[in-house]
Order: sequence, then structure tokens, then C-alpha cells
Amino acid sequence: MDYQGQFRAAALAAGFPDDEVGRFLEHLRLTIRLAGGSGDAVAGRAGGLPHLPAGQDWPAEQGVALPFVFSADCAALPVVDGSSLPADGSLLFFLDHEQDHLTGAHGRVLHVPAGAGTTATQPPAPGLVAKEYDLHASLIAELPDWFGPGDDEDDEDDLSPLQEQLAEDLPNLAELRALAAVLWPRDNGLATACLGGHVTDEVITSIAEQTLAGREKAGEIVVPVANWYSHVEREKYRLAGEWLTLATFATTDDLYDGSFVIRADDLAAGHLDRALSVTGFSE
Repeated sequence: MDYQGQFRAAALAAGFPDDEVGRFLEHLRLTIRLAGGSGDAVAGRAGGLPHLPAGQDWPAEQGVALPFVFSADCAALPVVDGSSLPADGSLLFFLDHEQDHLTGAHGRVLHVPAGAGTTATQPPAPGLVAKEYDLHASLIAELPDWFGPGDDEDDEDDLSPLQEQLAEDLPNLAELRALAAVLWPRDNGLATACLGGHVTDEVITSIAEQTLAGREKAGEIVVPVANWYSHVEREKYRLAGEWLTLATFATTDDLYDGSFVIRADDLAAGHLDRALSVTGFSE
């Protein structure tokens, strides 16, 4: 479905300027929300035994098996325009939250193609699977972190100069945000996982800093210390269009938030091995 076209039509009918609607749509992303309870067709499952292809070893890091978190049935997910998620098959997410938080790189995402012979695979050690339940999908509208939570539009002190300019380009931001929330309302219940959406400000900042530092080390650029922050802000804005959140989810004990981020080009090419796992404490 052409969700951007749906939003554009509704916004123009409400009297918003076409050019501002276009700028707003550059930042709007639809995220697939996966939650338990009742709903339409099952779009995934939390916990339980992963269905791995015959002969596929249980994913491990440095010889230690990774806990299985959830699976998503790609064919049952809403088709979001611009999304590079696989059209069919299943996505399986494995993550050791504690080790990933301490050292990083303790997660794995697998795509099992449709038609592959699979079997419910027993874990090689205890504690690697949680209680199983069905997940149902819905869509929610998402904007970058710097747009703010939406309940205090007058607080502009935390915006960088670049963000202030972007905000000036969207004088009807609050109203456009409200329209998106009407079209794709958020459920007040807790989501087990979400697929797609923007990378958090903390993560994209880290990627931007590492990218700039790598380019400096390679001799491609020289960034004066006094201008480091402004360069990071511009790099963040550039990279925000290249990176996306593949999945976010919480641990069963709610102590950690886990996520995988990936370049859009890598996701489109099926290079799920290039997804980066990121784990932090829940707030």
C-alpha cells in the first residue's frame, strides 16, 4: 500500500502546503509493531523453539550459543513502501543481552527462505528460549528523535543549529505529527518488538563519530576540534538516511533493550550478517 501517498492526500486535504508535506515525508517512517494478544493473522512468535533449516547450527558467538528472542513471518507483515525487509520467509533474532551490553557483537539475525525445510530446534543449553506466544502486527508512525516527544514543542534549547533549520522548514510540525498519529495510532499496550524505523540518536551519533574518526585516520578529511560537534551533526543527518533500525525488543526481565541496526543497502542485498547489535539498559 502507498502509505506515503495516503498521508500526502490527507495532509493536502487538510490544507497543508505541498512542499512542507514533502519535507515531512522525508522524515516519516512507518514501523511494524509486533505484540501479543488478539489480532489479525499471526505475524511472528516470541520465544519458543526457532525453526532452523536442516543442518543449520544454533547461532553462537565465540563458541557460546545465543538466546533466541523472536521470529517474524515476513509474508504476514504489512508491506511498507520503501521497506527492504524480505518479502517472504522468516527472520530469526538471537541476542545475548548481557554479553552484548558488555562487549558488543553478541547477536545474530537469520533469514530462512520460504520453502526451506526447517525443524523446531532444541537449544544446546538451558536458558536459551523463553515462553512462546503469537505476535500480531500493526503500523505506527515514527519520526527522528530530534523531532522531540511531541508534548513540548516550545523546548528548542536542545536543538543544534542544523536541527533548528530543519524545524524552521516544518512550521506545521505539531499538526503534521498529529495527523500521522491519527492515521497510524499507537497502541497503549507494550510491544514485544518493532521492525523498521529510525536509528536512535545515541546510536546514530556513535556511528557518525566512528565514521568521521575513520575518515580522519585514513587522511580523507581533517576536522578541527572546535568544529567537531557541527561535523558530527551533519554526518548524523546524512547517515540517518542510510541506516535504519532492523528490530528493537526488550528482554523478558525488562532490564535491557536490544536492537539491531543496519544500512538500508545491506538489508536490501540480504547482508543480514552486517547488522549491528546494540544493547542498553531499559529506562
